[in-house]
Amino acid sequence: MIRVLVVDDHDVVREGLRALLRRNPDIEVVGEAGTAAAALQEAQRLQPDVVVLDVRLPDGSGVEVCRDIRAERPDTRVLMLTSYADDQALFASIMAGAAGYLLKETRGAALLDAIVAAARGGSLLDPTLTRQVFEHLRTAGAEDKDPLAQLSEQERRILNLIAEGKTNREIAAEVYLSDKTVKHYVSNILSKLQMTRRSEAAALWARQQAARPGADPPGPERR
Repeated sequence: MIRVLVVDDHDVVREGLRALLRRNPDIEVVGEAGTAAAALQEAQRLQPDVVVLDVRLPDGSGVEVCRDIRAERPDTRVLMLTSYADDQALFASIMAGAAGYLLKETRGAALLDAIVAAARGGSLLDPTLTRQVFEHLRTAGAEDKDPLAQLSEQERRILNLIAEGKTNREIAAEVYLSDKTVKHYVSNILSKLQMTRRSEAAALWARQQAARPGADPPGPERR
């Protein structure tokens, strides 16, 4: 049985999702939430297999909720569901560790399939959004100046791990530093890049790597 938490600030949307998910006898809706705060609380309490999460919530960003859920419970998969094909939200969701990003106009059968696939460890995008992702990766990094050149080798390594969706705790374990030291590195990285959010820095890293196919990874493992 796949245990699902539904998060959307509209009652009618949650009711529609409940009715849809009942069509699959292997899916059980174990809880609902209408705000970011409630989503985090319910995800911790219920420990669902999959969270179907609206990108926009009245008290916060669904992307941040996704990141927090994944940090606290990596086994929980998150499917972002939205009415808008927003490039920034799409890319930020991928960086936050979402297993999928679907438009609310997606057919019911496709959403059911997506939940099953996510529960099994798969990742997916709404087919109408796939082209946007690759176009974004292909063009967004075409800059004369490399903004990452100002980062130290260690900072570049940590930024790479951020882009992989790792939490500060996971990064600390990988680079053999304390959580506090990693937090300091992250603050320095954001300051140097003149950014305020991890997702922005991760997106920049991904763009730069996409613009340099075949480039060696940063860090002491480089040969």
